Amino acid sequence: MHLVYPLPWWLAVLLAAAIGALTYAEYHRPLAPLTPRQRTLLAAFRGVVLALLVLFLFRPIVLVPPPSVRDAVVPVLVDRSRSMRVSDADGQPRLSRAISLLQGQLLPELSRSFTPELFSTGDRFEPAAIDRLKADGGQSDLRGALEAVRERYRGQRVAGIVLLSDGGDTASSPPDTRPSGPPIFVVGFGSPDGIADREVVGITAGDQRLDQASIDLRVSAVSAGFGRGPFQLRVLANGTEIERRRVVPAAEGAPIDEVFTVSPDPAAPTVYTAEIPPDPAESIVENNRRSVLVNPAGRRRRLLMIEGAPGFEHSFVKRAWLADPGLEVDAVGRKGKNADGHDTFFVQAAAPRAAALTSGFPARREDLYAYDGLVIANVEGDVLTREQLTLAAEFVSVRGGGLLVVGSRSFMPRGLAGTALEEVLPVDVSDRRGALTRTSEAPLNRAGINKIVLTAEGEGHPAMRIGDTPADTRRLWTALPALASTATIGGPRPGASVLAVTSAATGAVYPVVAVQRYGHGRVMTFSGEASWRWKMLLPSTDRSFDYFWRQAARWIAGPTPDPVEITLPDNASPGEVSVTVDVRDRQFAAVGDATVTGDVASPGGESATLQWRPVANGRYTASVRAGTSGLYRVSAEARRGTTVLGTAERWMEVGGVDREFVSPRLNEGWLRRVARASGGRYVRPAEASRIVNWLHDTSPQQLAPERRDLWHEPWAFALIVAFLSGEWILRRRWGLR
Repeated sequence: MHLVYPLPWWLAVLLAAAIGALTYAEYHRPLAPLTPRQRTLLAAFRGVVLALLVLFLFRPIVLVPPPSVRDAVVPVLVDRSRSMRVSDADGQPRLSRAISLLQGQLLPELSRSFTPELFSTGDRFEPAAIDRLKADGGQSDLRGALEAVRERYRGQRVAGIVLLSDGGDTASSPPDTRPSGPPIFVVGFGSPDGIADREVVGITAGDQRLDQASIDLRVSAVSAGFGRGPFQLRVLANGTEIERRRVVPAAEGAPIDEVFTVSPDPAAPTVYTAEIPPDPAESIVENNRRSVLVNPAGRRRRLLMIEGAPGFEHSFVKRAWLADPGLEVDAVGRKGKNADGHDTFFVQAAAPRAAALTSGFPARREDLYAYDGLVIANVEGDVLTREQLTLAAEFVSVRGGGLLVVGSRSFMPRGLAGTALEEVLPVDVSDRRGALTRTSEAPLNRAGINKIVLTAEGEGHPAMRIGDTPADTRRLWTALPALASTATIGGPRPGASVLAVTSAATGAVYPVVAVQRYGHGRVMTFSGEASWRWKMLLPSTDRSFDYFWRQAARWIAGPTPDPVEITLPDNASPGEVSVTVDVRDRQFAAVGDATVTGDVASPGGESATLQWRPVANGRYTASVRAGTSGLYRVSAEARRGTTVLGTAERWMEVGGVDREFVSPRLNEGWLRRVARASGGRYVRPAEASRIVNWLHDTSPQQLAPERRDLWHEPWAFALIVAFLSGEWILRRRWGLR
């Protein structure tokens, strides 16, 4: 027995004397006549209780010998996901090499010193039999499996965890490998770089452009193990091939980026698939294709145009927008003052919305938030009030609407400078001297004053792509007539992008088209004047003017959210898929007490009701059981009481990418981090025999003698109660209270 707080000999003598004095004083002159034997027995009971209490104050402990090392458990976790069937582990499939290592070496050696228990992870974590292991798991959630092992053996003696895997983890983050837990010893299977494989790494769809007729698909691919050998890259729309290209890598393993221009169906979902025809020498063909879903265009986007004064520019721009089937435009033009000195306005809007625009700007937040985009055209500082300008800034940052500011008057000192909208703009409208240095990276305009020149960012931006190819876009912009003038504004703000510049008579270069994201919305500025010249001074067949202004409107208003917005995961795999819906009212405040209903339609046409549950203020989630790959239609309706807040519908593609074969090489970096963070080691199969020795080295720390605090033992409490009870019983029998 040991004391946590050591007791000096002189203090022990002093405490013993004090206990003896207290017991002697208690029974020196008892109220009832007692024999010497009775007084001695009662004093002994009292003295023992006091001595035990004093002893426990100094925390006596005992060291319990540890059990044998063989009693320690070693969980062995085998990855049986489909990526483990790749044949690059010493000429064998990865799982077959792991099984032979377990049967012939690892399990027999572990059984001599420990108690190994075998588990597998794929679609789920479960106990395994070595003769039933198959590489058929749809995913490899190594993070979840390691956490499940730790939870299963919590409180038990674990010498260490052995993991056999290729490191192809599909979880979102590394496992929780705290140093205090069991060390993880990892055996990696596969080739880190020697596999012959061609892979479609990614496919993304850009914003819709060219009057909603086309979008850009950016396809990324990589070829390893084939040198600079060419291969075919083709794109399919809903399973039908639409384009094929011969691609030649710049070098072995160099990334390849190709842009395809495609035209999706505006009324139905379109699945675009990038595919590389398999080569007989490839080890893996499952990663030769990847797809992306382009949802239908949905409802028409609604624009509100505030005109500071009538002009040719506004008339031509509105005409281009009104001809776009995807846009709906309301306009308010300032006419002048009436006899009472009040401003009068010319309103062009649908009947339900016209009444809210009679004062020149929506007075209520919900009236403004009914629009997707706000256009401020040649508005001077005295046209809009401070409250209206603040509401316009919140329209962008809070509601997520788009803002387009055009016309030189808006950028004059009496324009938007010094208002709530100044910070929203992507350019500095107060500093008119820094434009040259801040945009000096852009190509200088040598063709004439006020001619537009695209920057490198502008050449690839969807709002500026007025041609079928980047070369056509550059040619068309170069052919456009010069603007009448350009506002002298400052350079871009941090995070903003300048898409086009112009040169002034002084030789200074100023931004003419700039964009940025602000809050939840998008902002664009066009500081030129008389772009209508592009329409009037070019042949009638030229549509550059229409394309630019329509694409500008679509870019600012396209991603504007609805009051009820469904969010679906990218690259969903078959199984349980979590979907969310955000619910807001007409002022775009989150609604936490909504009643959300909805369903999901599977590829086979079956429909199932979704059970939505709140997870945050205004956010609700539901689980979709996606049993097969294909397109699923998810719909939702939100109500507050009897009031319908909104409805939403979106399509989701399941199985568009096989995540098990994304970058299928052995992921040694991930496996090494797992082992190192837990205090374990990483080895290749040839060195797996070292794991047993490492487990022995760590076992003394895991199996150190256990320290037991006697005060926490049940018998300690029972012993004190027994002596106190015995003393009380004897006192009562002998006439004492």
